[in-house]
Amino acid sequence: MEVLLVLIVALLAGFEGILDSFQFHQPIVACTLIGIVTGHPVEGILLGGSLQLVALGWMNIGPAVAPDAALCSVASAILVCMKGVDMGVGISAAMALAVAGLGLTIIVRTLTVGLIHVADASAERGSVRGVEMAHMAALMLQGLRVLIPAAFIIAVPVEVVQAALGAIPTWVTTGLSTAGGFIVAVGYAMVINMMATPKLWPFFFLGFALSALSALNLIAMGIIGLCIALVYLQLAPEFNSVGGREASTGIAGDDLDAIINDYE
Repeated sequence: MEVLLVLIVALLAGFEGILDSFQFHQPIVACTLIGIVTGHPVEGILLGGSLQLVALGWMNIGPAVAPDAALCSVASAILVCMKGVDMGVGISAAMALAVAGLGLTIIVRTLTVGLIHVADASAERGSVRGVEMAHMAALMLQGLRVLIPAAFIIAVPVEVVQAALGAIPTWVTTGLSTAGGFIVAVGYAMVINMMATPKLWPFFFLGFALSALSALNLIAMGIIGLCIALVYLQLAPEFNSVGGREASTGIAGDDLDAIINDYE
């Protein structure tokens, strides 16, 4: 049953890599689900949180395809939660799996080009069912893109995995653990780079100041951040119905009244 549930999560993650409806492909979701079904929720959440910081900077832009978050999340979660691999090694392995998943994504998308022609032919015949089946087949290919590698990783005996890891020199495992720490830092840098605007920098430094207060836990920090965000939305002109309208037109309230009076 455990293996079946993990494969279901892998299939859903492959689907969501294209659909983006329920975000099953995101590391924080996929790793947590696999951690729950394997009886290791804490390891799944910690792994997913670490990988999510990196995946936030992954996005498809035009013809450029981002690394595969779905495959790296599922595969690394299987290694950590089912095979007992060290967390740092699992995070480092996820990066290589993401690149491998990128190649699989390109292959699958190339195959779906033929399904597009099938859908076009069905549409010309007026067959709605044919168009639907072509779309379902393309979606199933995306699911199998993650399901098949996940099944292969699960099929490898734990002893083989542990023996392979034990054969790795210490300097390599130490390097992988160190790289795992760097990966988290790079993820933070990517997120900060995406949010780096003059209006948001004060909140960034305010967060550093608040983090120095040891009496505040993460829940308290989250509540403070939410309250500050709500106050900002209420006071910022671009989010205020009156202020936003005046700012967008470049006309102050008194000037607008004067224009109306002149018109009358």
